Amino acid sequence: MSQQQYETLAIENNKGVDYLTLNRPDAFNAINQKMTEELLDYFGGLYFRHEVRVVVLRGAGKHFCSGLDLNDAGHFGQSNPADMRGQRLISEIIMRMRRCPQPIIALVQGAATGGGFAFALACDVRYAADNARMNVAMTRIGLTGCDVGISYFLPRAVGTSNAAEMMMGGRFVNAEKALRIGLVSEVVPAEALDATGQTLVDEMLAMSPLGLRMTKEGLNISQDASSLEAVVAMEDRGQVLCIAPFLEEGGKAFLEKRPPDFSDD
Repeated sequence: MSQQQYETLAIENNKGVDYLTLNRPDAFNAINQKMTEELLDYFGGLYFRHEVRVVVLRGAGKHFCSGLDLNDAGHFGQSNPADMRGQRLISEIIMRMRRCPQPIIALVQGAATGGGFAFALACDVRYAADNARMNVAMTRIGLTGCDVGISYFLPRAVGTSNAAEMMMGGRFVNAEKALRIGLVSEVVPAEALDATGQTLVDEMLAMSPLGLRMTKEGLNISQDASSLEAVVAMEDRGQVLCIAPFLEEGGKAFLEKRPPDFSDD
């Protein structure tokens, strides 16, 4: 599938950054079958596109993403095997987001609920507009709050008690509380959201390409590592891979107060 053929996604690439916009604003960017297919295609193809160094994920219009489109959910409820196939399509998006080497920055405005909340959690960094609100919407329609990675990411981000409150009550968390419990890194006025994300993009692009990719990979591994020894062994290998190609140029650039010129060849 060509990115130019996407119906529910808009992608702008600028200087190694993909600005990926969920583009169903009239439906509050709800996740329908077409968006599922297109997100699978996009993140599946991203793994080896090293010319893309950072992804910024955002939603068109008033809301980030309102979760599953219940008007396009007729394929669910037919049978357990069929439901498992449909479920795995959506959860695979989350897996591919974590598997891709590019860091993903979420810019959350308005509602991020259900599957949209899961998308935000699967990103590496989350910034929120002051009108943002998030919840585990599945609990309000008879389903479990453990869905598409939420029970993995949420307690790691906010602790077990806060996660249980959201997952068992379906309670909305506003931007102020999201910042307080560590769910987002920063809250800004909606009009400043893009600029806030761009500041971090620029800082990420100042890293060496390999160093940036290995930082995401290392953070993923360290969260589930069995011991400090395992983490340090992984970190040592990553640093050794980066020292010879990048340290000399990085050190010179730092001392000369100029941007570094790193190669990805």
